[in-house]
Amino acid sequence: MLHAPGKWFERKFKLGLPNEMLPMIVERLRGTPARLEERLHDVSHRRLIAKPGGEWSVQEHAGHLLDLEELWNGRILDFRLGTAALRPADLQNSKTHNANHNEHELKRILLDFRTARAHLVHSIEQCDDELLNRSALHPRLHQPMRIVDHAFFVAEHDDHHLAVISHLLHRHD
Repeated sequence: MLHAPGKWFERKFKLGLPNEMLPMIVERLRGTPARLEERLHDVSHRRLIAKPGGEWSVQEHAGHLLDLEELWNGRILDFRLGTAALRPADLQNSKTHNANHNEHELKRILLDFRTARAHLVHSIEQCDDELLNRSALHPRLHQPMRIVDHAFFVAEHDDHHLAVISHLLHRHD
């Protein structure tokens, strides 16, 4: 069995990816809703909302991916506006903690995530070369980022939570 994924906030990132990587990264972003749906399609409601050790449930991890779409889209807007620094994330994840995702239908969370993610992908695909070459400081990492780096960061965040979901599901098999 694979080890549990490490803590997200402890991850280090080497940024400065070439813009030629963006099409592949965008495909990862575009595919996340399908991968999430595939991972959860036959999981019982009881397993979806189980909170092992008081941590987030599988369904709350799925909801968290939805919750952050507003931030990811907002950061694309920051690049468009030419801000020096990207808007900060809520490091306490208050939106997820307060959303009561376990009280909602998984189908609704997945549909809303698919819609929000399509918007993010479309926003990235509309960027011209000038916009792709702008940079802004990431507030937590204290590193300059371009859109390709931002997209990579989002894709890595997606994969982190998909790995956590898989780990939670394997733990209870």
